[in-house]
Amino acid sequence: MKTLPLFHRVAGRPVIVLGEGPSADAKRRLVERAGGVVVVDLEGGIERGARLAFVAIDDEAGLTAALARLRRAGLLVNVPDRPALCDFTTPSVLDRDPVQIAIGTDGASAGLAKHLRLRLEALLPDTLGALAGALASARDAIRVRWPDAAERRRALDAALESGGPLDPLVEHRADAVGAWLAAGHEQRQCEKVEITITARTADGLTLRQLQLLGAADAIVYDPAVPAAILDRARADAPRLPLPYDGALPGGLVLILHAD
Repeated sequence: MKTLPLFHRVAGRPVIVLGEGPSADAKRRLVERAGGVVVVDLEGGIERGARLAFVAIDDEAGLTAALARLRRAGLLVNVPDRPALCDFTTPSVLDRDPVQIAIGTDGASAGLAKHLRLRLEALLPDTLGALAGALASARDAIRVRWPDAAERRRALDAALESGGPLDPLVEHRADAVGAWLAAGHEQRQCEKVEITITARTADGLTLRQLQLLGAADAIVYDPAVPAAILDRARADAPRLPLPYDGALPGGLVLILHAD
């Protein structure tokens, strides 16, 4: 991974968009759709405190001068179709407000990102955004139901997993979150899954192994397992080297053996 995906809040804030033509027009629409304030004057945008700039200038001398000025002012810059000149790239976004899924290729192929988004569009129900909103509204009630953070996370994991009462890939009624809380579903107890790692890099992991690493609440691992493999696990999942005889958390505990 060469870039760090971030969601940058631009609503109500100035964003510089320089240039004319289809590329500049597309970036203006993008900024406006996110609630940003488009500024077409370089110096004016800098004075207003802009932090992002899109530069769609065809003239190479003009482009070079604009980039130099913007970077001296500390702005992050995107140049459409010129990934080598970009401080950031814009992903293809699947929007189920407030859920957003951003698909990027580090500038390699915008077409590939678009078609991945279109495939995912067909998989995600229209109610996904409403589910996210309902979970946000129920945050206090969820904290009351499960005061301990670890228990709360495991309860949500059990509800949101495939086949769970809040499975995000299934259409839900507006009262689904309330019904889940009222039903008093308990989080799953400790479940141990053991796998043997033969890969030396993350690229060699199977899809199943990647899914387990991403879902595990704790990782118990052979010290011979490469660090690059452990890096694919959840950042908040404790790493416990073998041999380990201590207590284990509830939820999914993944035991990794090295081949």
